[in-house]
Amino acid sequence: MTIKKVDKNWLVDVYPNGRNGKRVRKKFNTRVEAQRFEKYVLNKSFDDKDWNPSKEVNRKLSKLIDIWFESHGRYLKGASQRVRTLRNLDRRLGSPIAKKISPSNYMLERSSRIESGVTPKTCNNELGYLNAVFNELERIQTIDYSNPLKGVRPIKISEKELSWLTSAQIEELLLTIDKTGNEHVSLITRVCLSTGARWGEAEGLTAKNIRNGQVDFTDTKSGKNRSIPISDTLFKQLEEHMKKHGRFFDCIKSFRKYLKTTNIKLPQGQSSHVLRHSFSSHFMMNSGNILTLQKILGHSTIIMTMRYAHLAPEHLQDAKKLNPMSIIKNSNMHSY
Repeated sequence: MTIKKVDKNWLVDVYPNGRNGKRVRKKFNTRVEAQRFEKYVLNKSFDDKDWNPSKEVNRKLSKLIDIWFESHGRYLKGASQRVRTLRNLDRRLGSPIAKKISPSNYMLERSSRIESGVTPKTCNNELGYLNAVFNELERIQTIDYSNPLKGVRPIKISEKELSWLTSAQIEELLLTIDKTGNEHVSLITRVCLSTGARWGEAEGLTAKNIRNGQVDFTDTKSGKNRSIPISDTLFKQLEEHMKKHGRFFDCIKSFRKYLKTTNIKLPQGQSSHVLRHSFSSHFMMNSGNILTLQKILGHSTIIMTMRYAHLAPEHLQDAKKLNPMSIIKNSNMHSY
């Protein structure tokens, strides 16, 4: 019986989800109150998740990472690196039940990472990856709860100095590389400087990507293909190279080694990407259009491209013409 009299009270003793589920016991002064409560409990077992816990609610983060990877993550660029990062993060958090991850515990772990020398950008990337897991699984209804870390903000990072090479530095770099006789590094460097391509995009070119006086970049970071015209000289050099070698060798380490032998000094962590920055900076300084640059670089939004807008000649001239001192009529003050 689920209702029985115990001394002067009526006891409700019920397993609304069977013997393996949660047990509910409560005493009442009258049998009617006990019957009402029993009915309430049984009804709640069908509509309220708290009375009807499922195994899915108690799934560990590691399990959700596996589900996310199989259903979605494996199709993303850098999938293996991303899932490895997520699994390492799960281990550092103690392999918690996903729904019960504590924002405060996560932030303590993040602080510990920062103190150990891990960069804020790396921590922000990890948080972004974890948010993506919860958001995607909620979207496809694999979980029925919200991201427990949705209130955690990424660490605010100051914008890095945007480094680019002057014309003299570009000449020095190309001369240094050409002296090594490494045709692979020489041509990839020239492709990056001529098109704004990332090193990996240029290095991945094959004969089929070089045609009609342009290079076609496929399998890019943004997932969108781009076709950029190049000079006749560079086009012929690439055609000859592909006939001879078929494709480029992996040579980013050689580029970095040659770069170190020049007088060019770059901020830590920058090497081949300075070629992309240099193309973009010179493009804008030579009166290029910011929307055209966005298409050339393959940026999905104009926000990233706007980093180069301040280099446009008209932008610089506006600083001279539109500052408050330019409208002061007093000649003595105006001389400043």
